[in-house]
Amino acid sequence: MPTTASISSQHLTSQSISIERGSLLRRVLSTSAGWSVTAALLGWFGGYGFAGTLGFLTEKVGLPKPLAASVILIEFAAPLLLAAGLGTRFAALGIGAIMIGAIATVHASQGFFMNWSGAQAGEGFEYHLLTLGLVAVLLAQGGGRLSLDRRLGVSPDPSRG
Repeated sequence: MPTTASISSQHLTSQSISIERGSLLRRVLSTSAGWSVTAALLGWFGGYGFAGTLGFLTEKVGLPKPLAASVILIEFAAPLLLAAGLGTRFAALGIGAIMIGAIATVHASQGFFMNWSGAQAGEGFEYHLLTLGLVAVLLAQGGGRLSLDRRLGVSPDPSRG
């Protein structure tokens, strides 16, 4: 009669492989709880920081300070929310408002096309219309199957998946 001590070597090998995979996955996904990495990530794209962007939007574009601060907040938070699929419609609405504002205040005077060749004085509103099209999809459909919105909300039609 076999005892619990007589386990096959194949079972032990497969068990140790799954433990190694779990350990590797834990190491790959582990992270510190500090804010330093988050702060470092926010500087990746060479932005001017809050004060510099606020100054640009108020002095060059002519926006009132509260509106300029709102634009900065939306441009910071909305992409993060969209990536998580959380508050998708609100985030998309904010981005849509910014795109309409950018067209009205800066880009409409530059024409339709982006400045692909460097021959124009500035950028046209081609990209902004593309973004508005994507905003329309998100407003109409929401965040989709993998969104946190879907996990937290109630689907009105269960057959839609």
